[in-house]
Amino acid sequence: MTTLEAAASRDIPLSPAELDLLMRLVAAAGDQSAFTGLVAERMEAVGCAVEPLVYDPQAVPLIEEFASGVDTAAGEQTCLIGRIAPSTAADGARSLLLFAHPDVEAFQADHGWSHDPREPRVENGRLIGWGVADDIAGIMIMVASLARLHARGWTPPAPVTLVSSPSKRHRRGIAAALAAGLSADAAIYLHPAESGAGLDEIKAFAPGQIEFAVEIAGRLPQTDEPSHAAFAHLAHHPLDAMRAVLDALASLDRARGKSVQHPLLQAAVGRSTNLLVTRIEAGSTGASARIPASCRIAAVLSLVPGETLAEAKAVVEDAVSGAWQGLRWPEATRPDVTWLSGVSAAETDVDGPLYQLVRAMLLEAGANPRVNPLHTSSDIRNPLVQRSIPTVGYGPRCGDLTMAKGVGEWVDLADLSRAIDVTASIIEAWCEAPSSTTQP
Repeated sequence: MTTLEAAASRDIPLSPAELDLLMRLVAAAGDQSAFTGLVAERMEAVGCAVEPLVYDPQAVPLIEEFASGVDTAAGEQTCLIGRIAPSTAADGARSLLLFAHPDVEAFQADHGWSHDPREPRVENGRLIGWGVADDIAGIMIMVASLARLHARGWTPPAPVTLVSSPSKRHRRGIAAALAAGLSADAAIYLHPAESGAGLDEIKAFAPGQIEFAVEIAGRLPQTDEPSHAAFAHLAHHPLDAMRAVLDALASLDRARGKSVQHPLLQAAVGRSTNLLVTRIEAGSTGASARIPASCRIAAVLSLVPGETLAEAKAVVEDAVSGAWQGLRWPEATRPDVTWLSGVSAAETDVDGPLYQLVRAMLLEAGANPRVNPLHTSSDIRNPLVQRSIPTVGYGPRCGDLTMAKGVGEWVDLADLSRAIDVTASIIEAWCEAPSSTTQP
């Protein structure tokens, strides 16, 4: 279906210009310069003063977050900031920050799609294309909502800022913009719901987590014999320590399951925290008669708001240390805990004015919004943690995301148009709200 044919369909409420822009964004996703240029052009068209922020992800100062043992993007990145600001802000007007991430999953030659993913298609009311739901749709909502307001002649009484902020592989775009001084009275993260719930879901809560590994050294028997079976009792077998550590981690998990509780998580899944062991490594192929020199346990601990990363590290280290001391082994075999990555949890007050406004607008649009408390490490946490800015996220229905190994990533166009309308209404209502309702 061509762009004009799709726009003429009763099932596609986007204007021809809006659908054409979305298709152009998808087609340009593989060329960062072309994509950034297109977004900058659309920002300028709605009255934004556009400023590129060039930064090094590894130099961005982090608050309650680290990533020392994971794949991190290398080299300079560009965060695109578009600002609309009145010469004088109206009394009681509130500023707003809108952000989405422009980077998509790395293109794969063996993608398995039925057509070229870089050539977007409209089928059954959906636009199918590489990265359209993660997060080209968010970029589209950001610029299109301002365009609809601009077409009506609306001018903001307080600053409105749009940020196209790289995110994947710890690119930390929004964190870089905030560290550079960006601020607002509230923020909205525009991203389709990975759960598939569309506008029935609001991101206002992000569990934290800390990933770690426990390296356990053993002590081999003093022999040059190829088989260790006859000498096994003379060794300190690392798997004995591994069992003790696993038992200690399981005990910690049970204790935290009882003592750490958050009402949203309890209501959603009946538990607020878990310690999940994800990988165990020991020995090598072809060495079945030899004691392994060491073993490794990989695990992740989920966190709730109020728990710091330092506190999480302490409880894990105490559990591992206690397990080792119970073995009465030599100091040289003490397990070593390596911290791979971590982010603290964050949440926006559901009784506060931002959440209440967003919920009201979504209800008015026919959605049945609720908080999804299970989306760990959501980008909503950055404004919350770095600047104490109330932040929520939402977006249209989507599916088959490439990041989740899906094929045929899509976004629902009717829901996308509805998200654009909702966002325009939120911008207008938030910025013009009287000062007596501002959030503390």
